[in-house]
Amino acid sequence: MNKGVNTYSSGLRETPGASIVLYYFLENSSDCGFTSELCALKNKLLIPESHFLGDDDGDLQTDGNSFGRIPTREPDNEEIFRLIGAQLAVIGDRLAAEIEPSFVNNLARQFVAENVPKEEISKHLSQAVQALVRRMPSDMQQERAMLVAAMVLAKQVANKAPSVLQQVFSVTVNFINRNLRDYLNDLEPES
Repeated sequence: MNKGVNTYSSGLRETPGASIVLYYFLENSSDCGFTSELCALKNKLLIPESHFLGDDDGDLQTDGNSFGRIPTREPDNEEIFRLIGAQLAVIGDRLAAEIEPSFVNNLARQFVAENVPKEEISKHLSQAVQALVRRMPSDMQQERAMLVAAMVLAKQVANKAPSVLQQVFSVTVNFINRNLRDYLNDLEPES
């Protein structure tokens, strides 16, 4: 991602931190079986600033989310979110190896099933995150555990069903923004 790039708002008028962290988490994770879908997602998420001459026109995409200009952070803050995403990918890779395949399969079925409301899928993601956090080491801070769990689940669901990456990404960003926005905004990259 370059300077002067706008990020997908995932339907919420929030800072782009969750999108940046999740994207770079996925990009830096090992064993991703959805690299072409991630590249396509990047092209949808990142729109050169020169593309916009005025405000967002408010057009909704087919998944109900709007793309467009959102208030951007300072470039240094975007770089911080990129570094955090890459660092969390290392933690996520260790955690991913310990997740039972049937656990991920159940969540992936929710994303792939037709006519399942987005709210229902969000509820299943939230329940899966909570269940996974209960299995994680108790020495990890609760918010960090939730953030890593949500992103690992997004990665593993996308590995099972690459065609739903955009939906998985959107639901996960919304989960992070609803539950962990303040924590994410206060995170600093580890030295």
